[in-house]
Amino acid sequence: MRDLLDQAIGRRLGREEYLTDFWERFWAVDGAHIWKLERRQHFQEPGYRVWEAFARGDWSESMRLLRVDRQQIAAEHRRMARHAIRLHWIRVVEPPLSEYVRWNLHVLRIRAECGTDARIVGPPQVAPLEGGGPLPELVTVADDTLYEVRYDVDGLLVGADRYADADLVRACRQVLTDLHRAGEPLADYFPRELG
Repeated sequence: MRDLLDQAIGRRLGREEYLTDFWERFWAVDGAHIWKLERRQHFQEPGYRVWEAFARGDWSESMRLLRVDRQQIAAEHRRMARHAIRLHWIRVVEPPLSEYVRWNLHVLRIRAECGTDARIVGPPQVAPLEGGGPLPELVTVADDTLYEVRYDVDGLLVGADRYADADLVRACRQVLTDLHRAGEPLADYFPRELG
């Protein structure tokens, strides 16, 4: 994976430019498939009140806020359904699960219950792809856009590199599709590991 990206020329986007660009492209094409790979085991999500409660150590408040947010997540998925947009999410989980990943899987479970096609993969599935280092955080949008999402050392979003080469997008999407196929549905994984 790393070798594919290192040979490509992308455009570096700052945080706000990336978020604007992503959401514009997300809603631009009816029938699009969005593929998302989360590899890191820790992120920081300031501004997201569910994460902020978790970061303060208030698990019960975080879960309460997540239940409240479920309505917004469901509304987002209904809008996606009207546009025939499918979101496929691959979450890499390394044992033992970090506290962040435990929390994140609760959020992802709500998304999956609302319509996200979420699967879990572990070290055995990603190891063959990580000879040059950990897999990057990736998102593909439709057939023509790939983002390598960038974070600082503390897991704060700083932006993304956007690639528009159709062959690169296709090659990376194939890797993500294969990983997704090799993964376990979150609906099966969650009750066994976190039930």
